Amino acid sequence: MFKSPIFQLLIIFALIILLTLIGPEEKSLGANVRIVYLHGAWVLSALLALAASGLAGIAGLLLRRADLHRWSQALGRSGMIFWITYLPLSLWAMQTNWNGLFLAEPRMSVAFTFAVVGLLIQVGLAVINHPLLTSAANAVFIAILTFSLSRVDSVMHPPPSPIFNSGNYFLIGYFLSLNLLVLFAAYLVARLASNWQR
Repeated sequence: MFKSPIFQLLIIFALIILLTLIGPEEKSLGANVRIVYLHGAWVLSALLALAASGLAGIAGLLLRRADLHRWSQALGRSGMIFWITYLPLSLWAMQTNWNGLFLAEPRMSVAFTFAVVGLLIQVGLAVINHPLLTSAANAVFIAILTFSLSRVDSVMHPPPSPIFNSGNYFLIGYFLSLNLLVLFAAYLVARLASNWQR
């Protein structure tokens, strides 16, 4: 039972919830900032999973290895699950901290667009079920997403990172720990997807 990815995933989700609930408060936002921490970790894990999917896809195409194609597909699905589920977390963070939804925020518009497009691509790839096409599509998707995010204006996402530039090493350590837990959850989802393909 302890070796089951599903059981491990449930444990990780419980730890994520616990770590979120005990997160440090912020002077202006108070305890509500905790959902901002979770939202940040969630979207970063989604991006990293999608990037790993693209890299695995490129490696699979170059090396002609079926296992890399399989991991590209699994990581692509995991990344899209986390990308899509990050959207309600983002809306929750807006509502609790700024008392309203700013759906016209540029990064939010890009996020919604790529959630819809990404979901349709993953469904289409699952129906076609061609490893080479899947790997190529995943590599192209993350490339276009990364380019689009680099070109969009930041309104509610001011660069550079307020957390990593805060000088508060406890806060930085906390946020890194939360990121690692969410990233591990994304890996476990990918493992489940990989096992399901066999």
